[in-house]
Amino acid sequence: MLLSLSLFPPQASTNAPEVDALYTFMVALCGLTALGVIAAMTFFAIRYRRRPGNEVGADIHGSTALEIFWTAIPFAILMFVFAWGASLYFKLSRPPADAMEVFVVGKQWMWKIQHMEGRREINTLHVPIGRPVKLTMTSEDVIHAFYVPAFRVKADVVPGRYTTLWFQPTQTGEFHLFCAEYCGTEHSRMGGSIVVMQPAEYEAWLAAAPGSGGGPAPANLTPVEMGKKLFTEKACSTCHQPTPGGVGPVLVGIFGHEVELATGATVKVDEAYIRESILTPLAKVVKGFPPAMPTFGGQLTEEQVMSLVAYVKSLSNAAPPAAAAPAPAPAPTAAAN
Repeated sequence: MLLSLSLFPPQASTNAPEVDALYTFMVALCGLTALGVIAAMTFFAIRYRRRPGNEVGADIHGSTALEIFWTAIPFAILMFVFAWGASLYFKLSRPPADAMEVFVVGKQWMWKIQHMEGRREINTLHVPIGRPVKLTMTSEDVIHAFYVPAFRVKADVVPGRYTTLWFQPTQTGEFHLFCAEYCGTEHSRMGGSIVVMQPAEYEAWLAAAPGSGGGPAPANLTPVEMGKKLFTEKACSTCHQPTPGGVGPVLVGIFGHEVELATGATVKVDEAYIRESILTPLAKVVKGFPPAMPTFGGQLTEEQVMSLVAYVKSLSNAAPPAAAAPAPAPAPTAAAN
């Protein structure tokens, strides 16, 4: 029986062949360069070896053509590699607009995962084949790294900020998930798997109750529903009203747009800005509104913050209403500045 030996994991995503092609090119380039240097060293060691009579070689005071040659050729090769790598980096860092969204929270020592439909998982992520998947990730404690070798994707998961990662599976099956950043004594146990399924199987899994053989799913709230619930419970709607005139900005249609701050600077309303506005609201106050929002830092879990972010994003379907002067009021609570 022949032993099957593979140096690489399977190429199980659309990006994997491109990553492997760049890696293979760089390894080949380095190998050929090393062989060239060794060949030149061997040739010169033999050609200019010490001879009887202590012969002295002729003085060479430089060659402009040679200097240009060994400067221009390596520069051109390195710029080619840089352009190739930058192009691939931009592609890997920009999820498709139609990507399926999943929230991921790293915690010593597990991955907590929630689908936008409300289904939750620990150390396992089920996804359909052929569909782009965007992960929005953060950490509750220390730096982790979400690494799936078969998909050729890895991203640090950092406390206090959001990082994103995306992939599009091309093979069904189960693929290893690792934490690639040393995160404590149980780091080696912080792993799991990505389960890629046919679309029909995935929809059936999504609808099935966790831990059961099928049937309707329990009343799990989706991130948007949980965010809406928290928005009401924390009295965020007291300031952030659906029409202009409240103490805080109108959140309808604000996601993805730029807002002017009290400092005169502008900032794009994305996931990171919403999170910062919830936990440290005085860091970037929108122009025309008082710094009245209290902080929710230490009062919400990362999953709850992500739910509020998802709810604000869900309001982006409507166009932002016309600006109006805010009405003075007491300092009630709110979800974002």
